[in-house]
Amino acid sequence: MLIATTSMSFTSQKHNTRVTMSVSLVIQILILSANYVEPAYGLGMFSAITSIFNGGYDSIRCKFATCCDDWGIIKNYTGLEHDLASKLHGQHLVQKTVVGHIRGHLQSHDPPKALVLSFHGPTGVGKNFVSKIIADNVYKDGLNSPFVHMISATREFPHEGMIPFYKDQLKSWIEGNMTKCEQSMFIFDEVDKLPARLLDVIKPYMDYYQHLNGINYRKAIFVFLSNTGGTDIAKVLLDQWKTGRSREALKLSEVEDTVMRAAVNTENKNGLWHSQLISSHLITAYVPFLPLEKEHVRKCIMDCLLSRYSLQINNIHDKIIDDIVKELTFFPPAEQIFSSTGCKRVSEKVDYVMMDNDEYSNSKYNTKRHSEF
Repeated sequence: MLIATTSMSFTSQKHNTRVTMSVSLVIQILILSANYVEPAYGLGMFSAITSIFNGGYDSIRCKFATCCDDWGIIKNYTGLEHDLASKLHGQHLVQKTVVGHIRGHLQSHDPPKALVLSFHGPTGVGKNFVSKIIADNVYKDGLNSPFVHMISATREFPHEGMIPFYKDQLKSWIEGNMTKCEQSMFIFDEVDKLPARLLDVIKPYMDYYQHLNGINYRKAIFVFLSNTGGTDIAKVLLDQWKTGRSREALKLSEVEDTVMRAAVNTENKNGLWHSQLISSHLITAYVPFLPLEKEHVRKCIMDCLLSRYSLQINNIHDKIIDDIVKELTFFPPAEQIFSSTGCKRVSEKVDYVMMDNDEYSNSKYNTKRHSEF
């Protein structure tokens, strides 16, 4: 993380240098202009320059850089709701929960605490994808916004014996970024692989404090992504399927407690295991991501074909999708209901089937290849 922080600081320094040079150029033009006017007007010009430099620097800077204001933080609730409804498949619990909490938090001028969402579910069901959708609709530059920060557990915290060092680094990283923008978003990927109790160091930033060292942390958003609870969620859904109850009838209250217990009692004793974030009830919502069924995987395949190949919807034959589905694995072994990897491997399987040269060149699917291939 030290390397990542240094890189981030270096990028920020270059960006700030460009902004400063642009502002300096404007001021120099104004100064040169003042040399060609009468003295009385020249003094007025210099007063204007002083006013711009002292009071209008931020306004000028925000013309060249993303600022922590309504320009940099767009809060597009309609777009958020639309993207989750149209791009995310098979996750009715996620759509309602995420939209409700994000909208409620951002519309509050004085939220009681930071928003903390903990995403749980098996691989390939959309946890990272939803994080991206949130960033795209809350921040102007999405995941590239200077106020959106993603951290990977396995990359940044690989050594169990360095927890004290990691705690200091994590604390400094959050405080430094919050100093720049109190509406920052922090995404922690692979939380289930974090060293035990590491997250306890950020507990104060998620608590109900008015300020900490002059910074208001209550406007921040924290998102945890974890595979913990995936097996338990699948069991709940499978039991429901066996009773003949529809997937969409499942309510958040029926799964959230299962997810919380799985997180706090995880067998590997990492991530949120016995975390103060749980015991202090600082996690706003445990958001369960359900295993995907074949109908949802087929929609992922359709999305991939439309985005990667020059296919029209009416030209995508069931035969194409069927062949791609056959390349994926499903469980339980007898029923074959849920995808073992969600939609994670869809893209590579689409390419594998579509790049079968003999069958493809013989127009087996009656489609055209995209120019990029």
